[in-house]
Amino acid sequence: MAISRRDLFLAGGAALISRSSLGAADSGSGMITISPSPKDLETPVGDFVNVITPTEHFFVRCHTMTPEVKLADWKLEVTGLVDRPGSLTMADLKKLPRVSMQAVLECAGNGRSFYQPRMPGAQWKFGSVGNAVWTGVRLRDVLAKFNLKSGGKHLLFDGADVPIGKMQDFQRTIPVEKGLDPDTILAYEMNGKPLTAEHGFPLRVVAPGWASDSWVKWLRKIDVLDHEFDGFWMKTAYRHPAQHVPPGTAVDPKDMVPVTDLNVKSLIATPNEWAAPGTVTIKGVAWSNASPVTKVDVSVDGGKTWNAAKLGAKPTKYGFRAFNHVWKAPEGSHVLMARATNAAGQVQPVEPEWNPNGYLYNAAQPRPITVSKSPQALASVSDPSAASAPGVYKAACTGCHDDHFVSQQRLTRAQWDREVTKMTGWGAEVKAEDRAALLDYLAATFKP
Repeated sequence: MAISRRDLFLAGGAALISRSSLGAADSGSGMITISPSPKDLETPVGDFVNVITPTEHFFVRCHTMTPEVKLADWKLEVTGLVDRPGSLTMADLKKLPRVSMQAVLECAGNGRSFYQPRMPGAQWKFGSVGNAVWTGVRLRDVLAKFNLKSGGKHLLFDGADVPIGKMQDFQRTIPVEKGLDPDTILAYEMNGKPLTAEHGFPLRVVAPGWASDSWVKWLRKIDVLDHEFDGFWMKTAYRHPAQHVPPGTAVDPKDMVPVTDLNVKSLIATPNEWAAPGTVTIKGVAWSNASPVTKVDVSVDGGKTWNAAKLGAKPTKYGFRAFNHVWKAPEGSHVLMARATNAAGQVQPVEPEWNPNGYLYNAAQPRPITVSKSPQALASVSDPSAASAPGVYKAACTGCHDDHFVSQQRLTRAQWDREVTKMTGWGAEVKAEDRAALLDYLAATFKP
């Protein structure tokens, strides 16, 4: 029997989804640990039954260690192409008009683990996303205090975080037009309370409709430039092809553009891997970019047929939109799926649009479920042990990453070779005579 590419995708995606709830839990929080240090925590899919994601269950993404910022010593500097360079304290900021808005924050790499062929990076499943109420001031009101010059084209954001080793400082730019949009704010509160340290205390950028790489945390400086910043995190990282490319294609850097807008997307929160026969309510959330979600369809047969789901109350422009669908569930194995459509006519694809950095995954989520009169036992998932790792692995790799993060990568030897080259450029010490042994271990232990 011939097997289509779509069938392979559904089978592979279903297998991965069925394992997604088995990730290592962060102690006491119920979150899934992608990396304990720097801290990367993923929200389990079952938590997305609510439109507002509680702060304590909101995903965390950190490229560096979380900085300790003391508000008494903190200020926001504005420099570059402005008439009056200077700084503002938090008290100064709070004198400006206060605004609040719902907005979805999603990591650009959300869903990376489902791409085939695989690529390096944090192996997020579906939980590096959340919707919160952000409160702060409009960025344009802040910039007005300093009077932008006509030559200012890009806003460079810099936070209080400190690079690890020789890693470049995490700095990102957004176009001035995005900064002056009345929906772009600098937030000091999340869900009615001051930002937590992990979510950017005391101030973070909120660039609604855009991926989280532009939502710089621990903000302490804005530099107005006449050009797009040429640092690593703009010119190398967070870039994807301007046009769709076949899976596995090598893309010339000149054909890559910065990640900006989110894709239209949906997520099934419940039921999980098992349900009893009878009436089952499929629930989840959908979101988009600046074009809000207008429709969600649900399939209970792996995408062969679709039915319109019932949508929840119309959200603010950038927030989650809840959906539900009542299903008369017969006994047997099924694959649930949901696909969202936004006001601009963009529709979630069934198959992912692959790119070499694993960004902006938005394929319809295959959610396998067994309908039976008794719960089914779930297979355990274990990662390879690093007990037999050579000394160079422990010395060069686990100084910045733990075994858990490394074991997620599942790369080819050629990919591991490129990763070792990148990490040695960032300060990892690997002697020439030890490189082959390190690659042998990585390629054999953490292979696709």
